[in-house]
This record gives sequence, structure tokens and C-alpha cells, in this order.
Amino acid sequence: MISNQIIQNSIEELKSITKIDFGVFNLNGICMASTFETSEEEKKLVINFAASPADSQVVGPHHLLKVMYEEEANYVLDAKSLNDDAYMMGRVAVCHLQNLMTAYRERFDRNNFFQNLLLDNLLLVDIYNRAKQLHIADQQDRIVYIVESRDQDEMAVGEMMKGMFSPQNGDYVTTVDENSVILVKALEEDAGEGELEKIAKTIMDTINAEAMINVRVSFGTTVSELKDVSKSYKEAKMASNVGRIFYQEKQIISYRLLGIGRLIYQLPVNLCRMYIHEIFGEDIPEEIDDETLMTVEKFFENNLNVSETSRQLFIHRNTLVYRFEKLQKATGLDIRVFDDALTLKIALMVVNYINYLEEKTN
Repeated sequence: MISNQIIQNSIEELKSITKIDFGVFNLNGICMASTFETSEEEKKLVINFAASPADSQVVGPHHLLKVMYEEEANYVLDAKSLNDDAYMMGRVAVCHLQNLMTAYRERFDRNNFFQNLLLDNLLLVDIYNRAKQLHIADQQDRIVYIVESRDQDEMAVGEMMKGMFSPQNGDYVTTVDENSVILVKALEEDAGEGELEKIAKTIMDTINAEAMINVRVSFGTTVSELKDVSKSYKEAKMASNVGRIFYQEKQIISYRLLGIGRLIYQLPVNLCRMYIHEIFGEDIPEEIDDETLMTVEKFFENNLNVSETSRQLFIHRNTLVYRFEKLQKATGLDIRVFDDALTLKIALMVVNYINYLEEKTN
């Protein structure tokens, strides 16, 4: 529940204030933390006391008290001193440890709660009952962000995220797999798309600047009820997957702005293959070279403007037209015509999707 190091730090601070030695043992007499050297005799003393019905016991300089949690003894505290205030200081130490146990149990339970909430593992009645126990508001605008490290360093990303976002502000950082860190972010009312993207950019820039880790941030849509957080998570997950296939150059991906990629991602692969066959027939072109692909993408970015595309590519207009004609011979599509451009754009995205599925199954 609580790490031994945290207990050790706590009793050392108490000793510095009270000038009394403290030892914390489990119910089997094993020392978890101590400010004094323990012996076999003290171990036996603790075991006998733990088995007794008494809540406290004094044996010479040993003031033994049980540390209770949820009406069960979890530890035995030994306030070792001949000082008259040792028993009272022991009670203070027990109270401190119990508060620590409550805080860490609540933290663990909150993490477990959000993991199950994201994965849809909770009944509706359980969501509201547990939220009330853990002091989590059920009516609050929230959104889910998924942060993936391109350097495969999710542990460091998770620690940074926990430093950036606090449960005190209604934000919760957790994980459901080893490939990403999830942020359930509380929002101000009516936060717009610009504000949501600003949060994503802050996450990306902070992690890159302070930890030198490149990340991709995906996010879903805003939900107002706790039970719908899993919906935002599924949207963020889809945004992550669609972005990996169709928008590899983007570092921030919003579910709202996935465009046609979202539609293609939900199509059966057989339907995708059929579409490609209908577009190109039996003469499906070989893989288009990188130069042509770059030219096509730049042409699309400039809304089919030939002059602006040639200027940005630093090539003559006639050279650009020659590339378009070469592509037309290979595919039968003239991308200077809107319908053909749209057809080729979709076809290239479908091909990327098919290739992604084939790599995933191999």
C-alpha cells in the first residue's frame, strides 16, 4: 500500500520533531522501517502483540500500538523511549500513518477506477457509487488525451504528465497499456477546439523541452458526464490510429478533424480492395515514386493551384505539368480535374490503409 521508503521518511521526520525512536513492523514482526536497530527479541514482542486483542501495550521502553485501516490492523508501531510522552507521540505517529494509508489507497483506487471507466468495465450504478466514494464529480466537462512517445519512453512521459496535471484540479493521469499515457482532463465550460488543441500543444512542447522526448498527442471530443469518458477515450484512440495511418506528419490529432480518414478506417478491407480494383481495374499501378507523391500532396495542400504548387516546389510550371501527365498515364486520372483529384486522394489513403492492415497482421 505505502512504500517502505515513504514510511521511513515519515518516521524520521517524526523523530526529528519528538526526539523519540519509531519502528514500523508488519504483523509477522518484519521491520518495514525504523529509526533504531531492531532485534529478534523485538520481533517476537511485535508478533505476540499483533496476535493479541489489545490495541496498545507498553513493555519497558517499547510503546506498541496497532495501525488500523478499515477496522483491521495493518502494521504495528513501536515508539521506543523511556520518555513519558512516548505513548502520546506514538498515537500521533499512528494517526499520521493512517492518514498516509488513506491517501495512498485513494490514489490507487482512483487510478483503478479510471482504468476501468476508460475500458467500459463498470456498470452505470458502480460508476456513480465509486465516484462518490472517491470524491470525483460526475457532472464536469472532460476530454481524454492520449500521449504516445515516439522514443518508446512512456514511463518518463507518465511521470512528467503527473507533474503537469493534478487531481486537485480534476485531472487524472493513468495508463491502460504500455504504449501510451492517458490524461482525463477537466475543462472550463464551453471550451472550444482551439483551447483543446492549445492543451495538446502545451503537453507536446513541455515534454519535448524538459525531457527531450518527441510525442504525438491525440484527443477525442468533450463529454459532460463521467459515464461518457470512455466515449472520449475511444474517439482519442481512433484519432491516434487514423493519424498513424493517414497523417503521419502531424503531431497533434483531433477526432473532430480526422476527415475522410475516419470513414476509410471503419471500412472492411475487402471493400477497400474492391474500391481500388474499380478505380484502376486490372492495371493497378506500381508504387508511385516519392517525388510524384510529394508533388501530389503539395498540389492538394494548395487547393489544386498549379502556379502556387510549382512556386513552393521550386520547379517550372511546365515541369509540374509534365509530372501530372506522367501520373495520368500511370493511373488514368488527371488530378487537375477536381473529381479525378478527389478520386486519387481517396485511393491513396485506401492503399495506405490496406498496407497498414497487412503490416499489422504480419
